[in-house]
Amino acid sequence: MPIRIVVADDNYLAREAISRVLESDEELEIVATCPDLDSLRAAVDEEQPDVVLADIQMPPAKSDEGIRLAKELRTTHPGIAVVILSQYAEPVYATELLAEGSDGRAYLLKDRVQHRGDLTRAVRAVASGGSVLDPRIVELLLTSARIHDASRFDSLTPREREVLVLLAEGWSNAGIAEQLGITTRAVERHIRSIFSKLDLGDSARHNRRVRAALLYLTEQVG
Repeated sequence: MPIRIVVADDNYLAREAISRVLESDEELEIVATCPDLDSLRAAVDEEQPDVVLADIQMPPAKSDEGIRLAKELRTTHPGIAVVILSQYAEPVYATELLAEGSDGRAYLLKDRVQHRGDLTRAVRAVASGGSVLDPRIVELLLTSARIHDASRFDSLTPREREVLVLLAEGWSNAGIAEQLGITTRAVERHIRSIFSKLDLGDSARHNRRVRAALLYLTEQVG
């Protein structure tokens, strides 16, 4: 069965562009498109999609409707994954989205729509319970972390930093190994070292791959 998706954006051209990108993949199906938060809620109830792909700002207030809906769905429709698209490279928005768990959640900048593989990979990842964070957001988070909490992140080796960025982008161990030209076993060793140096224990609720990148900012926000 295809992954069923509801697309929400108040800009008609943006909705059409996103839909065309997603529909180019035969395993993805657009079941509804919506211009505002109210119609998006109605489509979710009626269609019961696998994934909601929503702009961060939509009518009626055009503030943080996408983030608020993602939080609502944790309670009302916990099986529905969410991909947030935003034109704002604001780490705070990403932190709010992942505050109650990163499983089934993604935050991407809108220019990713131009890269079909990035967008479809994010949809597939959240549909299977994974998470994806835009590389630009990861970069900003890591920069903030290095500036404000250097004692934690300065202990990472250059290779561990590379692995950390790819982890937060949502790559699997095998994918990281391929990107960096190392073995999967080496990736596993780097991951264990990263979690140890950043003092991240096991958690069934939160994805440590994303938490590693969000650690400092999450502590500051909440």
